[in-house]
Amino acid sequence: MIGRLRGTVAEITEDEALIDVGGVGYLVRCGARCLSRLPAIGQDTVLHIESQTTEAAGTRLYGFLDRNERSVFSLLQSVQGVGPKAALSVLDVLPPAELASAIAREDKTSIGRANGVGPKLALRLVTELKGKPIGDGLVQGLSVHDPVPVKLTPSVSGEAVAALMGLGLAEPAARRAVEQAVDQLGSEADLSAVIKAALKEMGR
Repeated sequence: MIGRLRGTVAEITEDEALIDVGGVGYLVRCGARCLSRLPAIGQDTVLHIESQTTEAAGTRLYGFLDRNERSVFSLLQSVQGVGPKAALSVLDVLPPAELASAIAREDKTSIGRANGVGPKLALRLVTELKGKPIGDGLVQGLSVHDPVPVKLTPSVSGEAVAALMGLGLAEPAARRAVEQAVDQLGSEADLSAVIKAALKEMGR
């Protein structure tokens, strides 16, 4: 079973990338956020792969830029009603750390922004994944009996992406602009500065 591919980016489509490994082209399905962060065509990349085989579709490869996302992709599909497409959509909206925070806060609205994830499925994800490891962390549910509950807040990047989406921008484009803004300003930049820089990146 394929667990990782190191090769050259040959093609990028709306939902797939073709990776040339020693003259063999591997067609890999990826989320929009992953595709937007791939190197340019002709450059080398490494993708962490989840292989899935079904009678209807045969074997399909799903690719991720880090192993955390690959493990969370598998975990999401352990929830009834979540298939590969919905799992990729969730990771497009919420990377592992932000997903863990959203589940801990029982933030169904943030999870429900993913394509194909309605309110009922968002609630099921929150309910079933609470207390399970998300990437490198553990989702802890907050109880009214906790003496000092820890307030978990979304990252500046996540809030900036949500703000840009509120202005009508597509999620992949918004996330790409925010990532470029954070690269320029640094990880300590405040929300308003990141949003302004991201809008400037998009020519707005």
